[in-house]
Amino acid sequence: MKTIKAIFSDRSLRNRIYFVVGILVLTRVLATIPIPGVDTSNLAGFLKGNDILNMLNVFAGGGISSFSIVMLGVGPYITASIIMQLSTVLSPRLKEMYQEEGDAGRRRFVQYGRLLTLPLAIIQGFALITLLERQNVIPQLAESVMITNIIIVTAGTMLMMWLGEQINERGIGNGVSLIIFAGIVAAIPQSMGQYFLTFDVSQIPMLVVLLVLSLIVIAGIVYVTEAERPVPVTYARQTRMGGGSPLGASTYLPLRLNQAGVIPIIFAISILLFPQLIGQLLATSSQVSLQSLARTVNTLLANQWVYGTAYFLLVVLFTYFYTAVMFDPEKTSQNLQKNGAFIPGFRPGVQTAEYIGYVLGRITFFGAVFLGLVAVLPVIVQAVTGLTAIQVGGTSLLIAVAVVLDVIKKVDAQLSMREY
Repeated sequence: MKTIKAIFSDRSLRNRIYFVVGILVLTRVLATIPIPGVDTSNLAGFLKGNDILNMLNVFAGGGISSFSIVMLGVGPYITASIIMQLSTVLSPRLKEMYQEEGDAGRRRFVQYGRLLTLPLAIIQGFALITLLERQNVIPQLAESVMITNIIIVTAGTMLMMWLGEQINERGIGNGVSLIIFAGIVAAIPQSMGQYFLTFDVSQIPMLVVLLVLSLIVIAGIVYVTEAERPVPVTYARQTRMGGGSPLGASTYLPLRLNQAGVIPIIFAISILLFPQLIGQLLATSSQVSLQSLARTVNTLLANQWVYGTAYFLLVVLFTYFYTAVMFDPEKTSQNLQKNGAFIPGFRPGVQTAEYIGYVLGRITFFGAVFLGLVAVLPVIVQAVTGLTAIQVGGTSLLIAVAVVLDVIKKVDAQLSMREY
């Protein structure tokens, strides 16, 4: 209560919070405005049995389930950001712009991501509308209506991207993450309502077990998200002229247990989504061989154990991949050497880089396995209990916990600045 009182006694921080709340309310209003001519009950039935589209619906803030004007949400922007970050591996110029040119370089790098969002939104909008057409979820659209709908959903994505950046500038926290968080929280009442419509008294023990398991998973996510492996670092001693006391310091290099966050899950979803979309599009093909191939792919991915295993392996693989892209042991070793620092017991340069890479590989294994288990936990729980209305773990919980932790840290930082 003391912290809450301090927050609302600070006018600047209070205005930032009000601004964030206002933007999030606006995004929820936009997500409820549907594109005309769609049977939302038919759409809900189609999404109910499609795990991957449900996951996309999470990143779209629930816009797909209502076929709203912002049904793509910030998904294309997230995809564009990931593509830009991965491009730093292939393009030395982009890597230099992102890592070495300071704020001006990062602003230009982000601008390229915004420009890439536009064609990605057009492609994703066309693919999603075409898929819903082929599955008879929405009626067949005339060419002019199709173009109009693509323009609408593309404009909706660009608007959501702009609103997220307004939160970054005038609010508190990461705007894109907060928009996704708002969509996750907004879906909770509907999920709970669907569960209690079919509630049976005999399910109470199972419900208690799931609630306890949920608390354990939340605690585990917080622990792993905040966990660090401190690598001791010592700065070379210097002596002041005139015989003064030696100057030197010992500190540590914090290596996070989960360097990649939820990015590997987004990668895994994208990979799993591609064959399923292709399979569903080819299911209505006039070619018998293509229909047979599509049925095989759809049947394979419909098997929860096959889907869960593939999902887990992809998450683990992409965790290693993304960590290797975003954290360079050789660069870290060079920076330590330039600043006159070294890790005790290891020579500066190659030995230091090898040691950092060795430690990073070991802790990434645990982070990757934990991330994969949390990602597939809903699949395991549904397969064991048969309950689909309540999910334990998963991407939604990872995002929600990470966003709350980030906001808490930034509010604490603002309060600390106020005190100083």
